[in-house]
Amino acid sequence: MREYEEKLKRIIAERGVKAEHLSFESSCHSVADAAETVGAEPEDFIKSICMVGVDSGVIVAIVKGEDRASTSRVAKALGTGRPRVAAPGEVLGLTGFPVGGTPGFGFEATYLVDPRVMEKELVYLGGGSDCALVRMSPFELVRANGSRVVRVRK
Repeated sequence: MREYEEKLKRIIAERGVKAEHLSFESSCHSVADAAETVGAEPEDFIKSICMVGVDSGVIVAIVKGEDRASTSRVAKALGTGRPRVAAPGEVLGLTGFPVGGTPGFGFEATYLVDPRVMEKELVYLGGGSDCALVRMSPFELVRANGSRVVRVRK
């Protein structure tokens, strides 16, 4: 799994993304695990929910760790039919990163960031594997992924 962390570090460097990559020995797969590992609060974490649009395009809804993404809100934001949440076995093929480590940037997708994410000064997100995180400003995240800020949480 460390090869996906290295891949993400290269993307950060090549694209000039202002972010800090953090790698750990223990799992950061759940928000609770990640918060304990870095000594942060659960509300400092965001997650990237991978969806497949009606046109088979990849859509990433980025919400705070305690929130859930809404496929109907995503459809409304994009003016399309309702996408489906990607199955765990599909995520690697769609994003190039495994479930539990999927970052909110670095691969071809339509990105939508929920406004609640923008309330934080710094956020933690997937770092390429379930033992890594990225710490960055939500404004830098929006710059890095070219997303729209629109309500996508339930």
